[in-house]
Amino acid sequence: MEISKSNQNLLKKCSEYFNQGKVISLGTGLPSLLPFVLNGSHDSIFLSSSGLVGDWRASTATTKYIDSNGQYVTLMPGSSIVGIGEKASIISGGYVDTILIQPTEVDLQGNWDIDGPDTSEIDSLVTNCSQVIGLVPLNGLQKFTYQLDPSRGFERLSKIITERCVFGVDGGKLVVEELANGTTSDDIMNAIGINVPISPNCQYYDVDKVGTSSADMIGSKVCKDGASAVVDIQDGAVVMIDGFAGPGGMAHYLLVSLRNQGAKNLTIISNTAGIARVVNFGTPPGKLVIDHSILIDNGQVGKAIASYPVSPSASNPSSFELAYRAGEVDLELVPQGTLAERLRAGGSGVKYFYTPTGAGTLIAEGKDSKSFEGKNHIRESGLVADYCIIRGYKADRFGNVVYKGTSRNFNAVMAPAARISIVEVDEIVEDDALDPELIVTPGLFVDRIVVRPAEFSPYE
Repeated sequence: MEISKSNQNLLKKCSEYFNQGKVISLGTGLPSLLPFVLNGSHDSIFLSSSGLVGDWRASTATTKYIDSNGQYVTLMPGSSIVGIGEKASIISGGYVDTILIQPTEVDLQGNWDIDGPDTSEIDSLVTNCSQVIGLVPLNGLQKFTYQLDPSRGFERLSKIITERCVFGVDGGKLVVEELANGTTSDDIMNAIGINVPISPNCQYYDVDKVGTSSADMIGSKVCKDGASAVVDIQDGAVVMIDGFAGPGGMAHYLLVSLRNQGAKNLTIISNTAGIARVVNFGTPPGKLVIDHSILIDNGQVGKAIASYPVSPSASNPSSFELAYRAGEVDLELVPQGTLAERLRAGGSGVKYFYTPTGAGTLIAEGKDSKSFEGKNHIRESGLVADYCIIRGYKADRFGNVVYKGTSRNFNAVMAPAARISIVEVDEIVEDDALDPELIVTPGLFVDRIVVRPAEFSPYE
């Protein structure tokens, strides 16, 4: 793929304004060429409107992957694929930090307009991101105007990057904030046909020396052990914990690490609050499975938000059940399907939703209710957490995770809903070992990875 020198300079320049390690949404046109120019030399996570996450290279042959411009590409190690629903969750959940667009028009106030396939998702992107950067070549392309029709324009751009200068907005007016050495205000005027003032604080730069961030955020995801993975979980934190009912699919090693770390007054969000060791199926004779109970027995849990927190046998109560009877812990009981949706909603930026489940029961007490199509619904809120500790099967150093068996129960919806997602896996594989289309949890949702030691036993 041939990318002109001026466009390469423009794309490299815009990368200087990315926030470290964040998700950058690449629109059609120039923005989608950024991975080809940076070629892995950056610490950002690129998101294409076609669903690519990570990095990719142009391909001269037909492949099964296309970028925002519909060009065939080859994915680089650590990249993954997300569908429309997952992509909407990434956008609405606030994971996108910066949007790169190529506007069709820009006015002197920094307002802009755009056409094409980006338009359908642009409102959500603008609402849920930190900055919108426009890429506009100066090369005689008359995209600048004095004032856009307010009904056609969007919010103001944070920056407008060209191959010879950088525009910003100061006091509601467009100004030149940076100029390439050797470029004058007359050059800008001649290129765009409009006079834009030079900021008194204007910076000058060499176009041949614009660079990218050199920080390596990827390697920091791999923790040396469980203790280092949970070291900063503080008293009073909200922690999501995976698991269904039996011993499989739980981050047993991280649970032990959290018990040993000792954080108190935790609110745990889980399907159960630790019934695996009283249900006991799948557990070797004479053994007790490690589950949420070890945190409760250690006096670390103040509240549980769960669907099934009590033992199915009245004569064999769980640790949480005993603590609840003693008034030592609080409980928010949530129907299982509602719990799954509250987790999904939290990770997708959905504050509230209505469901008929629980209407007319104790679950509905104190909750807003509405009637839809003659059926009563109650309002439930999306769930978010400070941390989640979940079990995976394999991961790469980028944080991409695949699951095995019951380790895929609530994990895929917990990871996006936590501020810090910590994943326990059996192994960390080579960069290109995971099929991008089989990755369940993309690395952008994962903050820390720890390998369960081979000698570790999930039973006591």
